Amino acid sequence: MRRQDPGTTRPRPPTVAEARERDKAARRAAEAAHQAELDAQKRKKTKRRLIGAGAVVGVVGVVALGYWAFSSDDVTARCVEVEDGKEIVVPDSNCSGSPNSSGIFIYSGRQYRYYYGGSGDIGQKISNASTVKPKGATITTKSGTTVQRGGLGSKIGGSSGS
Repeated sequence: MRRQDPGTTRPRPPTVAEARERDKAARRAAEAAHQAELDAQKRKKTKRRLIGAGAVVGVVGVVALGYWAFSSDDVTARCVEVEDGKEIVVPDSNCSGSPNSSGIFIYSGRQYRYYYGGSGDIGQKISNASTVKPKGATITTKSGTTVQRGGLGSKIGGSSGS
């Protein structure tokens, strides 16, 4: 056997099988890199979709909560003094006791009645309110008491003669 000098010795050319295997390995590496890039893009799109879906769910939740809060069946009743066509909000104590058949409280010769909903503080004119009691609503006064009946919307029970 002869001694080979690394500086002057030429490497032998690859065989056909070795060349073919090297080309296959290069193709597999290129395909793996391409697939990794596609997977990264897919993860990025999925993450964006999840973030967007989370934002949409959050917005829908806030809107639903708003609708629920504003469409609750809690109505505020305000005691109102009715005198000469003026309807002024007065303290709730003036509407205590039992109303007459038309839902009017008589106290010290003055007429009072509950108005439901609307706005107005004591001493102000009532606005955007109704004398008809809303069906199925929980009605409370500003002082926190629950109103069972009263106003023009109350029903007076009676028996029919049969």
